[in-house]
Amino acid sequence: MSAGAPLFLSSGDAAVDRRLDWARALLEEGNAADAAALLAEATERAPGFLPGWLLLGEARLAGGEEEAAAEAFRRALALDPQDRLGAGARLARLAGGREADTPAASGLSAAYVRTLFDQYAGRFDAALAKLDYSGPERIEAALAQACAALARPFAFARALDLGCGTGLVGARLGQRIGWLAGVDLSPNMVERARARGGYDELAAADMTSWLAARPAGEVDLVFAGDAFCYLADLGPVLVESARVLEPAGLLAFTVETHDGEGVLLRETLRYAHAEPYMRAALEAAGLSLLSCTHASTRTEKGEPVPGLVLVAQRAG
Repeated sequence: MSAGAPLFLSSGDAAVDRRLDWARALLEEGNAADAAALLAEATERAPGFLPGWLLLGEARLAGGEEEAAAEAFRRALALDPQDRLGAGARLARLAGGREADTPAASGLSAAYVRTLFDQYAGRFDAALAKLDYSGPERIEAALAQACAALARPFAFARALDLGCGTGLVGARLGQRIGWLAGVDLSPNMVERARARGGYDELAAADMTSWLAARPAGEVDLVFAGDAFCYLADLGPVLVESARVLEPAGLLAFTVETHDGEGVLLRETLRYAHAEPYMRAALEAAGLSLLSCTHASTRTEKGEPVPGLVLVAQRAG
């Protein structure tokens, strides 16, 4: 989500709104300096308009002024402590994830993710098609391979879809599942999944909290397509996933990855989890890794985003 797009459509001052529009156009042309100058005028004229500060931070960052950008993001965060536009995430990235007073130091704020996808819901499927998104196909193939290796049927009695979005992965696996429940932070995305059909239960909630409220050993499959990239620490969601799985139940999911260690907050404000981190986190959650395949599930600016497709099993 680009700054200013969306949460507040107008500052209430037509001159300020025009400056923001011009600044966005200048940024798209690569003219960060002039965009920042325009936005400095806009924020002086409308100091309470959140998107103005966020866009000013982006313009300053594009111009190489990191400290000045951080100050603009701090002003945005002060105006909106819920962090619906991701100022805290941008601060955390500038600070290398070490800025303790930002929501994204330990993970993106729920308000940011909810706002992002509430606004994105209507064009989500079309946008993913342009990004060559293949998460559903990758998860299906990985599960099929795992079931074959385990000499068990590629079919499940009950399953949970984490970060279900509009229901793309659920639709792909639907004929293999007897009963399916899904959860997503965004109410608008949940409504799209409901309209698509195939779910017996849907909820707009935090996936980890939703899992924690469910009975132990309830399902034989948990899956998540392109959802864990909005969580920094995957430990809690993996522990809860293992708890709700019956013995020998399967967990299948995708993550973005990188060649280093640990967890990286990318410039897209999505987390990349290194393979050693994933292996350790799964083991700590009591899950046995069955497969870990390096495969991109989407592109950005025409380039494949490094990713992992993983299948793990709860001890039998």
